Amino acid sequence: MRRQDEIETDDAGKDRKPPAGSGERALEDYLEAVSEQSDVRDGVPLPQGAYALGDGVNFALFSRHATGVRLELFDHPEAAEPARAIELDPTRNRTGDVWHVWVRGVGSGQLYGYRVDGPYRPGEGHRFDFNKLLLDPFATAIAPVPDWDFSRALGYDPLAPEKDLVRSENDDAGAMPKCVFTQAHFDWGEDRPPRHPWSETVIYETHVRGFTVHPDSGVDHPGTYRGLAEKIPYLQELGVTAVELMPVFEFNMKRLTKTGERIANYWGYDPVTFFAPKASYSSAGGLGQQQLEFKEMVRALHDAGIEVILDVVFNHTAEGNELGPTLCFRGIDNAIYYMLADDPRYYRDYTGTGNTINANHPVVRDHILAALCYWVVEMHVDGFRFDLAAILGRDENGRLLADAPLLERIAEDPILRDVKIIAEAWDAAGAYEVGSFSERRWAEWNGRYRDDVRRFWRGDDGMLGTFASRLCGSQDIYAASGKGPEASINFVTCHDGLTLNDLVSYRRKHNEANGEGNRDGTEANFSDNCGAEGETGDAAIETLRNRQVRNFLLTLLASRGVPMLLGGDEFRRTQRGNNNAYGLDDETSWYDWGRVERHGDVLRFVRRLSAFRKAHPALGVERFYTGSEIRWFGPDGNTPAWRDPGARQLGCLIREDGRDTLCLLFNAGREAVDFSLPDAASGKRWHVAADTGHEPPGDIHDAGAEPPCVDQGAYHLQFRAGAMLVAK
Repeated sequence: MRRQDEIETDDAGKDRKPPAGSGERALEDYLEAVSEQSDVRDGVPLPQGAYALGDGVNFALFSRHATGVRLELFDHPEAAEPARAIELDPTRNRTGDVWHVWVRGVGSGQLYGYRVDGPYRPGEGHRFDFNKLLLDPFATAIAPVPDWDFSRALGYDPLAPEKDLVRSENDDAGAMPKCVFTQAHFDWGEDRPPRHPWSETVIYETHVRGFTVHPDSGVDHPGTYRGLAEKIPYLQELGVTAVELMPVFEFNMKRLTKTGERIANYWGYDPVTFFAPKASYSSAGGLGQQQLEFKEMVRALHDAGIEVILDVVFNHTAEGNELGPTLCFRGIDNAIYYMLADDPRYYRDYTGTGNTINANHPVVRDHILAALCYWVVEMHVDGFRFDLAAILGRDENGRLLADAPLLERIAEDPILRDVKIIAEAWDAAGAYEVGSFSERRWAEWNGRYRDDVRRFWRGDDGMLGTFASRLCGSQDIYAASGKGPEASINFVTCHDGLTLNDLVSYRRKHNEANGEGNRDGTEANFSDNCGAEGETGDAAIETLRNRQVRNFLLTLLASRGVPMLLGGDEFRRTQRGNNNAYGLDDETSWYDWGRVERHGDVLRFVRRLSAFRKAHPALGVERFYTGSEIRWFGPDGNTPAWRDPGARQLGCLIREDGRDTLCLLFNAGREAVDFSLPDAASGKRWHVAADTGHEPPGDIHDAGAEPPCVDQGAYHLQFRAGAMLVAK
């Protein structure tokens, strides 16, 4: 590290005079020094981050409690010593709580970081450590190091008897990634957001790396943004209108556990900053190329009519609890950015990760809004799914707010008005707000849809009425808050839990590979193995599993609300019963494209279901069914046995364009049943669009090729099967 008397200032030659009695050479040296110092000026406080200004770059960093800030410029991501270090004068390089400096000649690709000095008093909530190189919270790219070791970034002395009460003296610059100043031009051309209405939206949730990293993926750039773009024709054929990408904010692929062990961090729900896309997902490099490649992917998806929704984590960071690393926010102003406990040495933890972002502090709120607007304006994304969004409605003491300022700001922000905003409306501390999350503009992951549909097809007692409500958009959940069915993001599976294949193949979770003794992951899977635990060669069991997979898919695509498909479910991707594969960056989590051939009949089923939903807009209308638009009946054609806990058969007649055009039949029982069919519309006959009880390819038919029902008055439905009939 450079000594204090070697650090540059932004004095620009002020108060400096030519040495008395100096000759011509001394005067030239003095003028050269003045010119050199003028490359550094006061700068301006806004905007925060690093921005081009004239023939230089302005750097601005918020810190209320800091006593000193140093900007360091580097030539290499692994450099331990800066090529240039600039000390900020608190009297001239600070406006309010923002420290700023302007530097001439800085170009795109310049690496930089900050050192922030201040009190190290954990008992008062302050954890400043000048020995730690810090990331800019507004950095738009971060240059990775080959093996990012969080243990090098501990801001305390782990060998001291008081643990985190003693500040570390270890310098971590050589082991710390550096921020990248990005200014490269990108030609968006005529790119426009597709802006599909909720009524036409079909979401595909996927992991950028896992989607194409498998050797059988068939792409030229596996595991990258570019590799995902190569799969666009596949996504188009699948009929999805939006991809929901698991976290792409920069994170460490090897995270630090509470015990100090380093384990894989595959899912990426541990961001270090909120503006920088993940560098390792770039095929071209991590010195700013990740930003350009992400934009290329978005542009290509938009050209194909597919929206991009990001799964964003604003509720916590990778800095963890009081024993975690000092990477960014903790070293910049710990007391502002995080919710601290009554004893400020510790953190309030509503996330299960060790810390909680103080999201409703005005400074932090503005930071989150700035990040969202950046991803929309600069990166052209179309929406966001907010991880553990209930936390964003808590105040600094952890209390849930009736009208949380941040949630209202997100919903009403003029830049964000046209983007999709989706809440995971719960957190790890017991808040569960499905159906009542914030205001109408917020859609929600409907966890109750997932559980109730699973339980119905598993054959649980008393699920008939609940299943009917889920099929209709969950009016019982959303109507009281003024929301419609478009607020319900319907899903049977997601990244967090069993895949669809495993839902019908395992009765218990199998998380042994996680190294936690199978204690992690939820027990509430509502799954069934159909007769054998895991893979089996029993043809009868496989037939039943295939049928159940189709039942879930048919229900999902026929339900009013917004369907979300977990990537790989369309070809029965398996995690071998693991319902919490957050740390498994291997074939457990990767998409095995070899299963496409083995389960191509399921893929075909999904493609045709998507086409059927698109051809019948009544299934996605953004309002609840009225009594005149839908009629329920049991197998005998009369009112269903709603109060009979043993009833497992249900039918409904749906009116489209004022006429009865669709008939849906469901049998979750263990025996086949004959349904008495209502009359089709005048002059029309019932035709079979899909029947999961039929063997492929007779399980689903193309529009215009649906065979007529043999008996127009009755329909024979196999056990644990569903059917869709269309009047023609």
